[in-house]
Amino acid sequence: MAEAHESPRRIGEVIRQARVLQRRSQKNVAAALGYHQSKVSRLESGRGTDDMRVLRAMAQELGIPPHKLGLAPAPSSRTTAVAEPEGVHRRTFLAAGITALGAASSPAAIRDALVQALLPGPTLAAASVPRAASDVASLRNRVGATRRLFHTCDYATLERVLPGLIADLRCASDDGKIDAPTLSGLLATAYQTATSLLLKQHDQGSAWLAVGRAMAEAERSGDPVVLASSVRVQTHVLAREKHTAQAVTLVRHTADQLSGSYDRRSPKYLAAVGLLLLRGVTASSRGGDRASTAEFLTEAKEVARYVTLNQPDAWANFCQTNVALHEVSALVALGDAGLALQAARPLTNRPIPVPERRAALWVETARAHSQLGRLADGYQALRMAESCAAQDVRRPAIRHLAADMAARDHRRTLPELHRFSHRLGVPA
Repeated sequence: MAEAHESPRRIGEVIRQARVLQRRSQKNVAAALGYHQSKVSRLESGRGTDDMRVLRAMAQELGIPPHKLGLAPAPSSRTTAVAEPEGVHRRTFLAAGITALGAASSPAAIRDALVQALLPGPTLAAASVPRAASDVASLRNRVGATRRLFHTCDYATLERVLPGLIADLRCASDDGKIDAPTLSGLLATAYQTATSLLLKQHDQGSAWLAVGRAMAEAERSGDPVVLASSVRVQTHVLAREKHTAQAVTLVRHTADQLSGSYDRRSPKYLAAVGLLLLRGVTASSRGGDRASTAEFLTEAKEVARYVTLNQPDAWANFCQTNVALHEVSALVALGDAGLALQAARPLTNRPIPVPERRAALWVETARAHSQLGRLADGYQALRMAESCAAQDVRRPAIRHLAADMAARDHRRTLPELHRFSHRLGVPA
C-alpha cells in the first residue's frame, strides 16, 4: 500500500542512505535477505519498489520506519517522537552503556533539557531521567559512548542522552563516593561533547555556557589531557565567533606547555595535543594567517608520527589522515581552492573509518568546487557527504552552502541541486 507521494526514486534513496550509514555493502544486505546483489542495486535506483514484500523485508533488515518506504501512513506530527536519522535505527551504540535515554517529546524540549543540564543547580534531567548505574566504570563507558555518537554523526540520539549523562555525573559528584578528579575529568569530557554538538547546531550562546563548564571541570581534574581537550573546544568557540587571534594565542600558549617528548607520551596525551594543534590550524587559516597555519600543521604532522586513533570507538580521532583533512580545510579557508582539490584527491581513495571525518572531506571538497564555480561537482560532493553522514549534512553550515550554490545557479541548469537544497529545507 505504498503511498502515491512516495516516488520510487525517493524510496530507493532512503534504502541507499540507510545501507551506507550502516557501512554495509549491497552484497552484504542482499545476502542477509536471500537476494542477489542486483536486487538491492535495482531497489536503490528506484526499480522494483512496487513489491511490498521486498520493501517490508528491506525495512526490517535496515531498520527503516515503514512510512519512509510508503508502507504505512506517515505518523501524525502530534504523536511523532524525535525522528530517527534518515530512518536508521542506531542499534550499534545504544548497547555501549547509554542507559539514560530521555523521552523528550519534541526537538525543542530536547534542546531545553540539554541547556538546562548546563546550568548551575539542580537539572531538569536529574528529575526527569531515571538514574542509571553510577559506578565509575559505567559512567566512563557512557561518556565514551557519547563520543562515539558524535563521531558517527548521530546527533539526534546524542542530544537526547547528554542531559541524563551530565545529571548522573553531577549527582555522582555530589555523592562523594567516586574520586573527585576522576569525576571532574568525565564531566569535562561530557561538557566538551555538548560544546561540539552545540557548535554543529550553530548555537554559540549555549556553546559558551558548555565550554565554560568544561574548562572549570578540566582544571579541577588536574589532567593535562582533559585540559588540552577543553582548551581545544574553547578555541573552536572563539574561532566560530571570529576571535581568531585570541584562539591562535590560546592554542600556542597551551601547546607550548604540552609539546615535546612525543616518543614517551601516551596515545591519549598525543591525540589531545594533536587535536589541539589542528584546532590551531583551523583558527589561523580562518584568520588568514598563513604562517601560523603552516607552523601548526608542521607540529601536528610531527605528533601524528607517534599515534593513530582513527576508529569511531576511539577516545579521540587523531592520525595522519586527520591532519591531511585539516590541511584541505585550511586551503579552502585561505581561498586556495585548486590546491585544496589536489590535496583532497588522494584522500578520497583512503579508508576513513570515522563517518564525521569522511563527511568533512566531501564537504570541504564541495566548498572548493563552489569557490571555483563548479556547482555540479560541488553538488556531487555534497551528495557523497550525505551518504557518509546524513545528519551532518543537515546542520546549518552545510544547508547554507547548498542554498548558496543553488542561488548561484541562476538559469537552473542543475535541477537536482535545487531539489537537494529544497530537501534540506533551504530552497534558493
